[in-house]
Amino acid sequence: MSIMHDKVVSVIGLGYVGLPVAVAFGKQKKCIGFDINKQRIEELKSGIDSTNEITSEELQSSNITFTTNPSDIAKADFHIISVPTPINSSKQPDLTPLLKASETIAPHLKKGDIIVYESTVYPGTTEEDCVPILEEVSGLKCGQDFHVGYSPERINPGDKERSFTTILKIVAAQTPATLDVISEVYGSVVKAGVHRVDSIKVAEAAKVIENTQRDLNIALMNELAIIFNHMGIDTTKVLEAAGTKWNFIKFTPGLVGGHCIGVDPYYLTYKAKQLGYQPDVILAGRKINDGMGDYLSTLVIKKMTQQGLMVNGSRVAILGLTFKENCPDIRNTKVTDIIEGLNSWGCNIFVHDPYANADEVKQEYNINLISMNDLTDMDAIIIAVAHDYYQEMSVSEYEKLSNKNTIIFDIKGVTRSDDFDDSSLNIWRM
Repeated sequence: MSIMHDKVVSVIGLGYVGLPVAVAFGKQKKCIGFDINKQRIEELKSGIDSTNEITSEELQSSNITFTTNPSDIAKADFHIISVPTPINSSKQPDLTPLLKASETIAPHLKKGDIIVYESTVYPGTTEEDCVPILEEVSGLKCGQDFHVGYSPERINPGDKERSFTTILKIVAAQTPATLDVISEVYGSVVKAGVHRVDSIKVAEAAKVIENTQRDLNIALMNELAIIFNHMGIDTTKVLEAAGTKWNFIKFTPGLVGGHCIGVDPYYLTYKAKQLGYQPDVILAGRKINDGMGDYLSTLVIKKMTQQGLMVNGSRVAILGLTFKENCPDIRNTKVTDIIEGLNSWGCNIFVHDPYANADEVKQEYNINLISMNDLTDMDAIIIAVAHDYYQEMSVSEYEKLSNKNTIIFDIKGVTRSDDFDDSSLNIWRM
């Protein structure tokens, strides 16, 4: 039986993280959903979620007041802030969205309100950066008039099995009494339950290392792939063999982009450097993963040259642009690093993605997505994202995109090399 509470919830930031949270609470009772993006709010009011995380039926069955009016936030007394926390061009944390969200909510706070941050940050951000803004703008005192907590998001875009309500939720607060309330509110919708920790900093640290651990493991796989490529060994086959051991941790090489794994480690290393410690291992992993796009574009050029293909003016298909499989999210995709590298050699690039929004891609990267029917006579095909769409393509379908000398670069292990034994296509798998 669900735990009931007497709070009215508002969610500030209705992206991949915030919207599922708002919908979960909106199915329970009235909820306020706030975002500064007017187009996003109008789409949600019309039952459309461009992220494909929430269906129209779910939106329509949720009691959510979608708004761009900050004054509507005052109707709630339990506020969840779930805005992005990106990095800037210098790979340092950019807290602007988080601090702006704090400024937005502060004038509408009331005595007794609770504010919970879900955005990924370095330890100390909630209490050292956000609370002073809340106090200054609201004129209220934290810990006396209002209270704060932290509950790191664990949303996995595109994953229909693991959702907000089925993933164990970490919760933290400044006081035991506030933690009781936060646990009760989240526990009312999160079926997997909550995990209470005794400080906000511990919760912040737990979140940032979840993705740092994944980043380092993928970096190891990428470095192994580079080594095995020098040896002429198929990395996918090596990992399949090693994976038969019970305690081998299964990770695969590839591009590391998106708003989490490719970003979060820089929050931790930034704070570490501030404290006088140089985090060499974490930064080494970041260096490898950030360099994979350049490495792969150079490798493609090398392989094409070895096969006698003319690089300048060649036709190269890029299959997949989003930062991960079966998801329309194009934020911080590293496929663009491959495209930039190939463009510098004069290749003609043709990009296809069955999930990405063509208008967003054009606006963000000035890339025109094309249909699969327009991919013909390609000199090289790069499978950059492991969308189900590409995994389900037959050998003959790949052959329709190709000419007699085409090389397929499968950087995500989508294809089975044995399937191409009777094909004229040349397969290289990372």
